[in-house]
Amino acid sequence: MATRGIHRAFTKRTVPFLTSQSLFLSSISRSVSTLVLAEHEGGSIKAPSVSAVAAASSLSKDNSISMLLAGSGPSLQEAAAHAASCHPSVSQVLVADSDKFSHPLAEPWAKLVHLVQQKGGYSHIIAPSGSFGKNILPRAAALLDVSPITDVIEISESNLFVRPIYAGNALCTVRYAGANPCMLTIRSTSFPVPPISADSKSEASISQVDLSTFGEDAVGKSRYLKLTSQETERPDLGNARVVVTGGRALKSAENFKMIEKLAEKLGAAVGATRAAVDAGFVPNDLQVGQTGKIVAPELYMAFGVSGAIQHLAGMRDSKVIVAVNKDADAPIFQVADYGLVGDLFEVIPELLEKMPEKK
Repeated sequence: MATRGIHRAFTKRTVPFLTSQSLFLSSISRSVSTLVLAEHEGGSIKAPSVSAVAAASSLSKDNSISMLLAGSGPSLQEAAAHAASCHPSVSQVLVADSDKFSHPLAEPWAKLVHLVQQKGGYSHIIAPSGSFGKNILPRAAALLDVSPITDVIEISESNLFVRPIYAGNALCTVRYAGANPCMLTIRSTSFPVPPISADSKSEASISQVDLSTFGEDAVGKSRYLKLTSQETERPDLGNARVVVTGGRALKSAENFKMIEKLAEKLGAAVGATRAAVDAGFVPNDLQVGQTGKIVAPELYMAFGVSGAIQHLAGMRDSKVIVAVNKDADAPIFQVADYGLVGDLFEVIPELLEKMPEKK
């Protein structure tokens, strides 16, 4: 389990509980091995999964990091080759090739994590804190009978972590004192991947996971229906350098197209508040906030965004925040670096007119 806060110091040194706990914690720091649950698409490892490797490398200098991939077909093998060279800290890539993993459903993935953990005995299991990790890790933790620590933004020690609480208004330090494995989801924006030089690139070994004991009962009761996605040349919202976000003040899906046009000129990703998503202006995969995506771009532009606490939790780490709102008392101005009190229906068309086309 995870215990919070600072432990009170004991005056007697001969307390058996303290001695056993100290031995346990020291054993964690001596032997650290990490399994990273990796998400892939189109033959490539997604950026949040590479950030999870960066987080794993900060656990210990002697950490042995393995990446676990699952799926089927040629794209899986391409993703495995990419995983082997995506970060110099990766020492092994484990590949589970089966039709049961054609889609990342929680039930088969959780059973797979349980199977791999039984064979590998990892001290830590890490996944990115997106829909992929949030879907799989809790179920896998239940099978392994451990308590996961979610949304980690800083790793102080191999068993000491920092995570936001109260919609990011406070930070909590959590010490893990349970049995192996220590399971984490991490905010990818808090663990950026530095540029990797050609000299430091290395090829990790690729191994196939033995699925002979993986039964049919692992499929579970949920089933895959369909995947819908929009064809767009805009960058991914979670990793974009510039994000343009619209709120409920845009009033309709037709008006929201102004945000999309502005994003195209800036080469930016499009975001939306929960209110805009609930109103049906845009799909929910564009939602920024505590219940949506966490972003930390170099430039975040908010149009008609009031600045509710749950939205600020998803974008307050942006390097520069620009807000446009006709309400001078809107909370968004409290976190904005630059603010303009004005009607977005006048501001956005003027920006579109004066801004040069993206080259």
